Amino acid sequence: MSAPNSINVEVCYALRDRQEIVRLKLPAGCTVQRAVDASGLLQKHPEIDLAKTNKLGIFAKLVKADAVLRDRDRIEIYRPLIADPKEVRRKRAEEGKVMKKGGGPAEEGNA
Repeated sequence: MSAPNSINVEVCYALRDRQEIVRLKLPAGCTVQRAVDASGLLQKHPEIDLAKTNKLGIFAKLVKADAVLRDRDRIEIYRPLIADPKEVRRKRAEEGKVMKKGGGPAEEGNA
């Protein structure tokens, strides 16, 4: 069985209010970078900066731009996080501890 000459992929970029998906037919063996370039999303969304702020993934798994694509891959261009998830969880945990410890006067009278 011979390898296919072309592959079908999608390149996705999620905005706050919608998702842009570009379907492409590319030569077998092409890279993530080539697919992103062919999608036209870099021209349509100049805020995308793959060198500094945006990351790339295939089905939610981070990949490098030189990763070779397989048929039916979905390339995702991730926007930068506006808040550090670890910091957000830490703050939530601290708030939860304060609320649990702060029993108030009613509980103090029972002790």
